[in-house]
Amino acid sequence: MKNYLIIGESSGIGQSLTEILSQDENQVYATFNSNKPEEQHRGVNFHFLNVLEDNLDFSFLPETLDAFAYCPGAIDLKPFHRIKPESFIDDYRLQVVGAVKTLQMVLPRLKAAGKASVVLFSTVAVQTGFNFHSQVAASKGAIEGLTRSLAAEWAPNIRVNCIAPSLTDTPLAAKLLNTEKKLEANAQRHPLKKIGTPQEIAQMAGFLLSENSSWITGQVMHVDGGLSSIK
Repeated sequence: MKNYLIIGESSGIGQSLTEILSQDENQVYATFNSNKPEEQHRGVNFHFLNVLEDNLDFSFLPETLDAFAYCPGAIDLKPFHRIKPESFIDDYRLQVVGAVKTLQMVLPRLKAAGKASVVLFSTVAVQTGFNFHSQVAASKGAIEGLTRSLAAEWAPNIRVNCIAPSLTDTPLAAKLLNTEKKLEANAQRHPLKKIGTPQEIAQMAGFLLSENSSWITGQVMHVDGGLSSIK
């Protein structure tokens, strides 16, 4: 039995990942902030956690953690000249500092497992420039750098990888996909002519957290319908 910690379970990719991991007799510790999960799953313990708070309480965790995934995110697309510097700071606190704080606090538990895996999340917009994505690309660019640095520092016992999705059909992207016209237009931008699902991204995360990916670390996996590499 493995112990997993999923930060940001309440919707989208985090929720799908929790469902996948809980199917194999694992123990999943899943946190939520604004949206308390309505459904209970066997093998899943839900706990409130606001990563923006100074004092985070992880007393609910066991002494060892086999895997960790940091799923909180935000999408605020605006022209660069309309974004206040404070907005960049707020986004960085959620996307990067939140990951840093939680990782530092659970690191002893990851080390105690002997072999452990970490998954972080970026965006296709870091590698492929898009209009109005400066804020999210700045934060997620930092996440990609953090991924490679920690993979080097924590090898060989803790693997660290990152997933960079394109637009995915989650509540976070609802405003961008809330009409059939928007869905179709965004699907056509991708070589595979479809929008990604939370389940598809979560399947990759589950693989990276598992021993099936035991020779993979320091990688940014582009699960993006081909958008980052096919013209």
